[in-house]
Amino acid sequence: MEPVRPDLVPDAGLSREEMEDLQREIAETAVFTDDHAIDPDRLSNPLASAASEEEPPIVVGVDQSFLQNEEGDQDRALSAVVAMQGGEVIERTYAVTPLEIPYIPGLLSFREGRPILAALEALSVDPELLLFDGSGRIHFRQAGIATHMGVVLDAPCIGVAKSLLCGRPRSTVENLPEGERVAIEANARVDAPEGTLLGYAVQTRQYDSPDRYINPLYVSPGHRVGPEVAADVALALATSYKLPEPVRLADSYADEAKRDRVE
Repeated sequence: MEPVRPDLVPDAGLSREEMEDLQREIAETAVFTDDHAIDPDRLSNPLASAASEEEPPIVVGVDQSFLQNEEGDQDRALSAVVAMQGGEVIERTYAVTPLEIPYIPGLLSFREGRPILAALEALSVDPELLLFDGSGRIHFRQAGIATHMGVVLDAPCIGVAKSLLCGRPRSTVENLPEGERVAIEANARVDAPEGTLLGYAVQTRQYDSPDRYINPLYVSPGHRVGPEVAADVALALATSYKLPEPVRLADSYADEAKRDRVE
């Protein structure tokens, strides 16, 4: 995969104000509605895929790990990409690139975007959907890493975050039953009209116990995907684990590749 909008590729040399302005431009360019032919049911239902004359879509999960220098400081990002089709892994790639800036909340794509693009460029398959371990529209300027990468690549993307960066749930998200979702709407911390639907808290897995519970994932459209389908996809791809399988396997592959490089 190569950038369709190279002018929007993250540039760590920009000032913080310039980065935030670029995110606002990306949010204005992003499409937060469904502009694809992906049927979430075909992602999780083998019978639905078998009944269709088309092959199952290729879905990619993206995650990262970090490498340290001799002083123990993180100085390189290892971006891992796992491509799946019909529930099977068909390709894995990773790239290691220097880290140019420290972690700054809300500016993750400027730290990790170029490493991710390097890993995606090494892919030989052409994915129809990408899932990122991070936010999409649930972001201060509606341009989390899934949105930024989605617009740069002009590809359908979804953000899957483990915690809520901003916005507010429309109802409680504590101890939700498996399969439930709660809308996340814009509040004063988001550059959007108050109450705008940004995504969903999605309960992909839950304990069958009153004494403990699993927190939901915060799923939001990145680009060319609507919030409802984004939530449907997260549920469809979460098999035996909380994380959707492409993201979970990308996380595991990032750890594996990191071990191989340091051993």
